[in-house]
Amino acid sequence: MKVRSSLKSLKSRDRNCRIVRRKGRVYVINKVNRRFKARQG
Repeated sequence: MKVRSSLKSLKSRDRNCRIVRRKGRVYVINKVNRRFKARQG
């Protein structure tokens, strides 16, 4: 899990990436390719 200040570039790396908001934090998750994970905040 990477902590980033901007998640826009990580979202465009793979087309299965989703941006999810949980508990005031923004996460990038990918069900197909699980190495694309990041959080912001």
